[in-house]
Amino acid sequence: MSSAFMEIASKIKHKQIADLIKREKRLDGRTLTEYRDIEILVGPITKAEGSAQVSLGKTKVLVGVKIDIGEPFPDTPEDGVLTVNSEFLPLASPSFETGPPDENSIELARVVDRGLRESKVLDTKKLCILPGKKVFVIFVDIYILDHDGNLFDASALASLVAVITAKIPNYEIEDGEVKILEGLQDLPVQDYPIATTFAKIDNSLIVDPTLEEESAMEGRLTITTKQNGNICAMQKGLEGTFTVEEIQKAVITAQEKGEELRAKALGVRNG
Repeated sequence: MSSAFMEIASKIKHKQIADLIKREKRLDGRTLTEYRDIEILVGPITKAEGSAQVSLGKTKVLVGVKIDIGEPFPDTPEDGVLTVNSEFLPLASPSFETGPPDENSIELARVVDRGLRESKVLDTKKLCILPGKKVFVIFVDIYILDHDGNLFDASALASLVAVITAKIPNYEIEDGEVKILEGLQDLPVQDYPIATTFAKIDNSLIVDPTLEEESAMEGRLTITTKQNGNICAMQKGLEGTFTVEEIQKAVITAQEKGEELRAKALGVRNG
């Protein structure tokens, strides 16, 4: 199939998507602010301290949490460490390649990391074992299994569920050394951030874009809200711009969707 034909087909699809959105419709029948079906699986990685798999429509993300004991950062000697990494597995999309993380993988990790960190999802001071010497280090690793759009929200939700269901070992300090005891305890969770991503297509905003819709978007905006509805992080992508009115509308929608997704996350945690 020639590249010229592919380009024509792409333009036709883009026009179809834009025309539907003008009438407040979408290819899959959703409203402009409706998420695809969400499925959350807790604990799929049995050897991890915490894990979760989130399916957002056909998009599928797996997150594992590994907890280790390490040194704190010099400027925060009494705080534990939280770090996020992401890996785009080649089997998830023809556009993913083997090798070091590309700019898309790095951006995804940063968006998830910022949402968790700026919301203060964990009380990091309670992760301190010996000030300036030993703290718990929380590694959050994101793996993209199937890519059909909106990796940000799927990854953020899976990361949140993996973190809030993770366990750390009981311990005591003996002669200045850490002694691991039997039993586990919950991480010191204190908030539940939720990311909501908007795609701007032909001057309209839609929530949870599919891969087809992402190919037609001019701009992307991800807003992460805390449990009280306050914004803790925002990330804009692509060259398209957003008006003040569009951002205000997106914030209100992000707060509403945050409540919906947060209820799902808490439901699987408490269930």
